[in-house]
Amino acid sequence: MDLALAPEHKAFADEIRDFTRKNLSPATREKTFSGKHYDRDDHMVWQQALGRQGWLGYTWPKKFGGPGWDVTRRFLFENVLAEEGAPRIMPFGPKMVGPVIYTFGDDEQKERFLPGIRASTVAWCQGYSEPGAGSDLASLRTKAERQGDHYIVNGQKTWTSYAHWGDWIFCLVRTSTEGKPQEGISFLLIDMKTPGVTVRPIIMLDGAHAVNDVFLDNVKVPVANRIGKENEGWTCAKFLLANERLGIAEVPASKRGVGMLRAISDDPSMAEKIADVDLQVQALEMSELRALSAMALGGAPGPEVSTLKVRGSEIQQRIAELAMEAVGEYAAPYQPGMLFHDTNETPIGPDHAPPAAPRYFNMRKTSIYGGSTEVQKNIVSKMVLGL
Repeated sequence: MDLALAPEHKAFADEIRDFTRKNLSPATREKTFSGKHYDRDDHMVWQQALGRQGWLGYTWPKKFGGPGWDVTRRFLFENVLAEEGAPRIMPFGPKMVGPVIYTFGDDEQKERFLPGIRASTVAWCQGYSEPGAGSDLASLRTKAERQGDHYIVNGQKTWTSYAHWGDWIFCLVRTSTEGKPQEGISFLLIDMKTPGVTVRPIIMLDGAHAVNDVFLDNVKVPVANRIGKENEGWTCAKFLLANERLGIAEVPASKRGVGMLRAISDDPSMAEKIADVDLQVQALEMSELRALSAMALGGAPGPEVSTLKVRGSEIQQRIAELAMEAVGEYAAPYQPGMLFHDTNETPIGPDHAPPAAPRYFNMRKTSIYGGSTEVQKNIVSKMVLGL
């Protein structure tokens, strides 16, 4: 791969940087670099600005309203946003259900749902995991019974990120118990305002309300909201998970994390450890670029992206571990309130100390969501190595 930037790509990076500095709220940027929690407006206002610019669906082809960028522009876009302190684009609409809809949906569904995703005027969440069906997703039990032109849905989803912000949820539901478990699953889009949908918060160790339980009690969903054929939702699910795992690598955020480590620690004993994780991030970045290059030639994310997910998770966890080590004893006081913008608490130790422990504990989840590390290694073993 030739990594030298052409003049037009340098100009493109400058354009992204200038746009971000003009449109990203200073308060939101400050939250990024201080490790504080975002609120809904931090994400929605920023994403709507990207939407007006035509950049929110930056991975989308032009025929579906995306910019149709090449691999280099996509790479630069992600990196410049991370450098400038922009919050991560909420992936559920632009990176997950949007590509599912324009790949597997019919024309009416594309016309109905894609504009709201591109503009970030509709917030989405993901209804995959259930109690007892997380890593073993095919064992899900949420049931959808067809009654005429509707389904009646009953069940529970859990660990549903930002369901309390969501306008719609895309769900895997069981529409048949015959054959293999994967063969009886359908992909439904459900309006969160539908009677029978209940969201219950799960508060995490860092004090954040990011995940939820979602209960579906006799929820009436039009058959027109099913993407693809009945009992063939597993195809949509695999496609979506491949895109999700590519995004979980989080290379730009990890690069920003390495910079943070260098900023908070001048201890010579830490320098070697920071340099080591920096090299790991660079190696992961090269692997991600290879995957993006293959996609640019017309391919879709394949099973090899599981390796990116595994290494990306491990690197994010390592950066959190080193942040804990860098602040030393000041990581011990538990101050989750310090992670909220409107706090009146006074930090114990330096300003960068309070986020260290909460972030460390929160980052344990990265090796589980999007498919656990064990599941990813099985996928690589079977579908990449052929073992």
